[in-house]
Amino acid sequence: MFRSDFHPVAAPARALHVPAVGAAALSLIAVVALSVFTLLSPPPAKAHEEGPGRLHHGDLTIINAWVRATPPGAKVAGGYLTVRNDGDQPDRLIGGAAEFAGRVEIHEMTMEGEVMKMAPLADGLEIPAGGAVALKPGGLHVMFMGLRRALKEGETAEATLIFERAGRVELPFAVAPMGAKSHGHGHGEMNHES
Repeated sequence: MFRSDFHPVAAPARALHVPAVGAAALSLIAVVALSVFTLLSPPPAKAHEEGPGRLHHGDLTIINAWVRATPPGAKVAGGYLTVRNDGDQPDRLIGGAAEFAGRVEIHEMTMEGEVMKMAPLADGLEIPAGGAVALKPGGLHVMFMGLRRALKEGETAEATLIFERAGRVELPFAVAPMGAKSHGHGHGEMNHES
């Protein structure tokens, strides 16, 4: 039994009876609370299309999201896009999810001497207020890891990107040919729309 000995403004002492609750009951309560929270949480926002290859969500505009086709058995794929922030506060791309991948991370490739290294950005990628960040082959990119299926040229692969301020944004990634250097332009031409 818990007894309260705190007496604000000389209030009479009252006994507080708390029933004993086992660990299993507490676990069940936690699962129910999490389920209710999940059901009441808004679904990821579907960015609305502003034109070919342009999606808008809040202060962000996402331009030309694409990924390369993968051979059967591939375990990873890189996703590329440009994110423009028209707001007055920075945002941060912190992760994502995709039905076709077990994990989605934000990565950076850098040259260290003559060796190219790739590493996840532990704190995500800042999208500056009034600025834009391009994720492109050989640099910053969305890393789809643990692929569950091959990505086929010409299809659309749906994914969700998670931003610190803008939240969850569902968007299509166009699947370009294997070895493509940019979206919609084959091997090597740059798409200058951004």
